Amino acid sequence: MANIVLSNTDYNVVGTRPVRHDGADKVTGRAKYGGDFQMNGLLHGQVLRSPHAHARIKSVDTSKAEAYPGVKAVVTAKDLPISSMENPDQSMRHASDNVLARDKVLYKGHPIAGVAAINPHIAGIAVDLIEVEYEVLPSVTDVQSAMADGAPLLHEDMTTTALGEATDRHSNVATHFSYELGDLDEGFAKADVVVEREFTTTMVHQGYIEPQNGSALWNADGQLKVWTSTQGSFAVRESLAKVLDMPVSRITVVPMEIGGGFGGKIPIYLEPVAALLSRKTGQPVKILMSRIDVFESTGPTSGSWMKIRMGATNDGKIVAADATLAMEAGAFPGSPVTMGAQCLFAPYDIESVRSQGYDVVDNKPKVAPYRAPGAPIAAFGGEQVVDELARRVGMDPLEFRLKNASKEGTRRVDGPVYPRIGNVECLEAARNSEHYNTPLAGPNRGRGVATGFWFNIGMQSSCSIGVNPDGTIILVEGSTDIGGTRASIAMQAAEVLGIPAEDVHPSVADTDSVGYTFLTGGSRVTFASGWAAYECAQDIKQKMIDRASSIWDVSAEDVELVDGTFQHRSEPELKMSFKELAGQLNRTGGPVSSQVSVDPKGAGGAFSTQIADVEVDPDTGKVTVLRFTATQDAGKAIHPSYVEGQMQGGVVQGIGWALNEEYYMNDEGSMVNSSFLDYRMPTSLDLPMIDTVIVEVANPGHPFGVRGVGEVPIVPPMAAVANAIHDALGTRMEHLPMSPGNILDALWEQDGAQQQAAD
Repeated sequence: MANIVLSNTDYNVVGTRPVRHDGADKVTGRAKYGGDFQMNGLLHGQVLRSPHAHARIKSVDTSKAEAYPGVKAVVTAKDLPISSMENPDQSMRHASDNVLARDKVLYKGHPIAGVAAINPHIAGIAVDLIEVEYEVLPSVTDVQSAMADGAPLLHEDMTTTALGEATDRHSNVATHFSYELGDLDEGFAKADVVVEREFTTTMVHQGYIEPQNGSALWNADGQLKVWTSTQGSFAVRESLAKVLDMPVSRITVVPMEIGGGFGGKIPIYLEPVAALLSRKTGQPVKILMSRIDVFESTGPTSGSWMKIRMGATNDGKIVAADATLAMEAGAFPGSPVTMGAQCLFAPYDIESVRSQGYDVVDNKPKVAPYRAPGAPIAAFGGEQVVDELARRVGMDPLEFRLKNASKEGTRRVDGPVYPRIGNVECLEAARNSEHYNTPLAGPNRGRGVATGFWFNIGMQSSCSIGVNPDGTIILVEGSTDIGGTRASIAMQAAEVLGIPAEDVHPSVADTDSVGYTFLTGGSRVTFASGWAAYECAQDIKQKMIDRASSIWDVSAEDVELVDGTFQHRSEPELKMSFKELAGQLNRTGGPVSSQVSVDPKGAGGAFSTQIADVEVDPDTGKVTVLRFTATQDAGKAIHPSYVEGQMQGGVVQGIGWALNEEYYMNDEGSMVNSSFLDYRMPTSLDLPMIDTVIVEVANPGHPFGVRGVGEVPIVPPMAAVANAIHDALGTRMEHLPMSPGNILDALWEQDGAQQQAAD
């Protein structure tokens, strides 16, 4: 592992590796997750789910379940406010229908009813007593079938929005859009070499260990309190307000610890059902998902189809690029195809480029974000075409990318112009790495490289700080902690105040106890909530300076804070440590505290270049990853260990996505591998050590130069592995996953083509 720093700024806390503040609670089991929630009078819920991928609901009879001993309440879609509304907007209809189906079920596992009982076993029995009469309809479970003329329609009233204009065309295509830059015809006319390929990918799941959960208490005073493992307590509050048609002021969401999310724990599933059951019973209700429910009824990411064409000159300059992407949204519109189209060509400076996309519904669960949503899918196709272009013009794949790399001033296809970015530096770090400069020997072995991009976002964050008499500080923030952000936020406050990270006591508050904070996603927390902590600490610093100046009876302008000590600029005998001053606050004017909310706009995009070495068994199709190196621009690594962990985690998930993971669907539209035994995620036995190289090109939009790091590392791995497989076998893999069976199919197809050519 290495750290390449391209700035000269040194810090006392930022860039160090303190022990995470919540570590002891998590490794000892004291941390409270959603499944740990308990309350006096707690009832247990279960959800009835559809056995069909597509069917009309003709009737629902809950009488037997309601009569069963120990059952306290049953709810259906009739209990949702939308059932009594005349003309609800489409977004509310879709959100409500995904919680509890009304007229149709649109995927296997679609919720139909919820039951609350005195224990989980009775609730399970009661669910089985609910009688539902269905009219089974034809289903479509891949994006190309869903787009075909005459395909069964999921939403008869949905029409396509094409290129920003509403149409009267009824189809499963919710939206068609296009980004264009330059003149494509002129660009391709300059090309000496043109490569065009089609690719398909299969739906995959985020694979978090902790299943979804939701507990609720609807008080007699009309206030609703919810406890859940979520990536955004305020996002849950807003979603509940929409689905339950109530003001946010009557909802409090308490974020529990979260056992993984990767984007999949942003939507609501169980929380509104638990709330409705609690309102009926007057008691708290907790609902937990099984692993099968998680796979079949929460939000995985899209399967896709894409066609990509790129042209280059013989000297290696990319002159034109054109891509069409179609991604499945699942049962309701909202695939990540927009982000995929924006990110696909982002690592390159191309004058003539078009990237268009289709958002397509099909009979699968409504998709949710998965770590850089859309970008890994797009990169799987785009980076293979780039690799093939490099080979066709006879250039090293990294040199080819360097020649065409986007940099400061490059305009992306969707419009933004890059500020200072670290794309070139990541490519150079990969080219200069020990891995890339070590020859790879042996039969059926290959090396592949790929580059990926993710925007990163800012959005609103809030933070409050209070100074304790012993010189420690209490820091309260609203971003749920998935990957160590309590530490990264606390460290930024500590840096400003000149105190150790261990003297900051961070906590994540509920929605009534901290200002509005956007969700934990988009690689935003260390950037945006860290910025809130930075500004809040700056305010604390000034208030402490004012207090010191008051004690010394000097001007505040003459007092400064240097390495944790308040001192007079010209009278050296006037000095106090942060701890000493904190001890005097209560008797010299009272406590010092501050609350700050920010909405920063300077989120800097991040790049990652990765190198994969593989060995492929041509007899079985098994791919073994021999070595893997990831370079990534972190802007400034606040806590390098956590940056390395994010890089390694993203790569591991990408390797699983590349080689084995998929929703395997039968002809009835049912997932047949909905367990961790059959949904093949990589374990430590399947992986090499993941080497990391942290590149630091400071983001000019952040006080410490931070760029988000959580998402971009999952963008290149599938393409890097695919390019390595091609290097090993000469076979271009155009479908994910690149499982043993799919490898063998590609080899047999290649052998057949070669035999036909020979004949």
